[in-house]
Amino acid sequence: MKNFILNLLSIFLVSNLIAQEKPEGLFINSKAPDFISVDQNGNEIRLQNLLKQGPVVLVFYRGNWCPHCNKHLKKLQDSLQLIMEKGAQLIAITPEKMEGILKTIEKTNAQFSILNDENTKILKAYDVRFEVDEKTIARYKNSKIDLGKINGQDGKIYLPVPAVYIVSKEGAIVYRYFESDYRKRIDVKEILNQLD
Repeated sequence: MKNFILNLLSIFLVSNLIAQEKPEGLFINSKAPDFISVDQNGNEIRLQNLLKQGPVVLVFYRGNWCPHCNKHLKKLQDSLQLIMEKGAQLIAITPEKMEGILKTIEKTNAQFSILNDENTKILKAYDVRFEVDEKTIARYKNSKIDLGKINGQDGKIYLPVPAVYIVSKEGAIVYRYFESDYRKRIDVKEILNQLD
């Protein structure tokens, strides 16, 4: 009985440690971490500067190889004018290198800034980054998707949880959508409602 209780306690502690490593995302009223990156047009994008003009919708996505991401980004592009009419700007962030971003643009006709998060610093700051396990990496490679090459990552491979944050002009997160199931995405209407 004593061994059973010790084993149960060990399993509980190990599962808690594993659970703590999973990203949770930033929460409402958190201060949005500032960042500087370059978009597909070579423009330097700094969050702090964008916020001077109004709220910013930040969208984290996995890459051009992800059909769910492309579908969501296409819907965002189709509603870009409505987002801008609310006084907001839309920025997408991915760990994918520029070649992949250009493929995303071909597939979605995106006219908003898309940033390559080199070294996943922005993903980490917004707590959306997770390490991809070896089994998943191998499964993708079997499907001709080499995440390390696509993202320019050696060693550990990271992807973002598909997430959307709305950052107020004051720099606070006023809305978040954080869903670890990459097949589920927020409806654009919800984003527009949150910008009212």
